[in-house]
Amino acid sequence: MKRVLLGLAVLALAGCEVGPDYKLPDEAKTNAPAAQGGFISADAKTTVSAPVPDGWWRLYDDAVLNRLEEEALKANDDLRIAAANLQRARALQREVEGAQDPHFSAFFGAQRGQLSGESYLLPVPLPAQYLADAGIQASYQLDLFGRLARAAEAASADTEATEAGLDLARITVAAEVARAYSDGCAATHELSTAKQQVELQLKARSIAGQLSSAGRESVIEVTRTDIQVDQIRATLPVFEAHRRAAWFRLAVLTGHPPAEYPRDAEACTAPPRLHRPIPVGDGAGLLKRRPDIRAAERTLAAATAKIGVATAALYPEITLGASVGSTGLLTDIAQPAANHWGLGPLISWSVPGESEHARVAAADAQAHAALAHFDAVVLSALRETETSLTAYAHDLDRNDILRSARDHASLAVDQEDQLYKAGRSPFLNGINARAMLAATETALAASDDQIAADQVAIFLALGGGWPQK
Repeated sequence: MKRVLLGLAVLALAGCEVGPDYKLPDEAKTNAPAAQGGFISADAKTTVSAPVPDGWWRLYDDAVLNRLEEEALKANDDLRIAAANLQRARALQREVEGAQDPHFSAFFGAQRGQLSGESYLLPVPLPAQYLADAGIQASYQLDLFGRLARAAEAASADTEATEAGLDLARITVAAEVARAYSDGCAATHELSTAKQQVELQLKARSIAGQLSSAGRESVIEVTRTDIQVDQIRATLPVFEAHRRAAWFRLAVLTGHPPAEYPRDAEACTAPPRLHRPIPVGDGAGLLKRRPDIRAAERTLAAATAKIGVATAALYPEITLGASVGSTGLLTDIAQPAANHWGLGPLISWSVPGESEHARVAAADAQAHAALAHFDAVVLSALRETETSLTAYAHDLDRNDILRSARDHASLAVDQEDQLYKAGRSPFLNGINARAMLAATETALAASDDQIAADQVAIFLALGGGWPQK
């Protein structure tokens, strides 16, 4: 027996973990030099290469937005789900890791019964007796081929992937809160602009009515101003609906029913907008920071470890067991005549066939799929970032042009008023000039709102919003 135990100890010490050791493949897209460098769409006038701050929304210096973000990160229901999923993953990891520990069990049973005489080769029945059985057992599986170690490695990687999923949920919630707040402010902004245009058109309509009554202008001019007033008024319900929908979204994002939407957000009259370059970092920082990339990489690590689990199943399992107990008459329990003990290994092996080898092949294919998924996530992250930076730069250019157009339209209104008062231009020209001003004001307001949305999209693409681990 000593020789057997010594041999098993030597095997345990010399045991190896079958299957490949995890290492990010050299051909992974994240190792490409183009993925590690700066962003080609980053504009030196609007961005800087500084690291992305964790709480990027604080760059807006908006106390209401800061409060909403903090509240959402504490109370959002999606975050509660993600946190519960992480707790479950950690519990499953402990369960898998526990398989590597020794296992102990104890038992005791007592009954009054009659044993079969013939089972003991006796021709007469045995008397009824009080019988008992008690003992303690211990077992430890020698992980000679690393099946348990690889399973624990896979479980640990799965837990880390779930943890990255929680960070992704936090980043998404932070971006959604900023987006909903910006949308609500933008709708208020556009609503205010439209109301101002209605007031201007009503003034023009009043003047046109007075001139028509005096016979100086045709009644058609009054009709034209009525049409313009109605067209602008028709946008008011749309902006109001968008505004309230944004506040309802904020309520749900912060863990409240829609009726309890944040009333202080209603005071916002324009979307938050940065007036400083956006810190974007570089590709290397992005690949380390984005949680979906971390999750995909950890999934790849788990898939690699599961190849070892499937491969180890081709080999025998050896469990070292020990037991001590007492079985017999209740009055003799713990007496030498009833005591028993045992110590030794249990070797079990299912001779591998086609199905077992197929499981190894399936695990290997799953690892290849996980690598392809990882590469796809990396490329998608880079594409999203470059796209959002490109959109932001071009929308800023468009905003400058619209601002210039608004200024020219405002100047045209003043010039038409002067020409009309001097009798050098018909009143219709003034109406048309005001209509052009209303159109440019509306377009500029929508462009301002798009700039705010672009900034949120950039921070979301960069994976900003939560401390990097």
